[in-house]
Amino acid sequence: LKREGNKSKVTIPFNNDSDEVIGSLNGETVKSMELKDSVLEIRTKEVRYIIPAIEINIDKVSEEIGKKVELKDIKVEIQISKTIEEKVKVVENTANKGKYQIVVPPVDFEIKCICGNKIVDVSTFNNYVERLVAIPDGADHTKITTAVVLNKDGSLSHVPTTIIVIDGKYYARINSLTNSTYLVIWNEKSFTDIEKHWAKEAINDMGSRMIINGINSNLFDPDRDITRAEFATIIVRGLGLMRNASGKDVFTDVNKQNWYYDSVSIAHDYKIVSGYDDNTFKPNLYITREEAMAMITRAMEIVNMDINISNSDINDQLSLYKDGNNISKWAVSYVVNCVKNNIVTGCNGYLNPDKNITRAETATIVRRMLQKANLIN
Repeated sequence: LKREGNKSKVTIPFNNDSDEVIGSLNGETVKSMELKDSVLEIRTKEVRYIIPAIEINIDKVSEEIGKKVELKDIKVEIQISKTIEEKVKVVENTANKGKYQIVVPPVDFEIKCICGNKIVDVSTFNNYVERLVAIPDGADHTKITTAVVLNKDGSLSHVPTTIIVIDGKYYARINSLTNSTYLVIWNEKSFTDIEKHWAKEAINDMGSRMIINGINSNLFDPDRDITRAEFATIIVRGLGLMRNASGKDVFTDVNKQNWYYDSVSIAHDYKIVSGYDDNTFKPNLYITREEAMAMITRAMEIVNMDINISNSDINDQLSLYKDGNNISKWAVSYVVNCVKNNIVTGCNGYLNPDKNITRAETATIVRRMLQKANLIN
């Protein structure tokens, strides 16, 4: 750290074939790394776990353990391990039911902070944390859809994933806001009613990633309008936020028995949605294009995209459209951000801000946002 200075990377390499590796530092070292904006990498032959020291949040850990404890007495263990057989069976059963092909078997990622008999798990982060998982030799790198996370109920959810090449070897680059069990799958999806649709590629890609669902196993109904609850759910799934619901009732018209309860609550936790003045969300109301762009812009902030705009940006972008003056005042900055970043392009010179957004348009703009953020290919 002294030699490399700020923004350095500290790598702990493991060259054995162990089913479990643990990189161990003390809290004082983690704090020094945090102050220098440094990154820790745990590297095995097949996996790289890359975590900025600030995401361990050692000060919060220290508070949980007890303020009288010195940082040097807190042991921080960053662990990569082969998933236990019991969990593997759950994963395999879920994959078989969903007809997913497992390309890379499940791997567990954990961070534990230990002092005496006290253990604090660091399982959530403020920003995306990166993991690289090697694609096995002989596997077809073109037949990889995404990484997924194993949820507590045994289900699998999409995690933002790109496929990259390092020194001629293919890796799944997984970005997540949590620690858990991850695997990489192939899940080709195609809907029969979009063969000649302009959004075919985006719809099939988002369906394969389990970010969007069809109206049944074969049909998508691309030109149907989409509801506020459906749109919020697709953004939450796309960002891989499905595991962080606070469990609090946020809106008077969103109840635990509703299928969208978790996703709308999570969207509120992450400030993607705010609802109406009467504390309702109106989940079954169709969402307009400008309302959709507001949610997209708030999601852009979560993935650290630049959402700063100037008055000249507003004038320049809206002058490109015949109905640029028809946008609601509250929505102008959101619309401009989506247009400026080429997430929304309009249709025949019109933005149609007050029109409902369709399922096909939703798949397209959420996919573009994730691509612009370099979270998916």
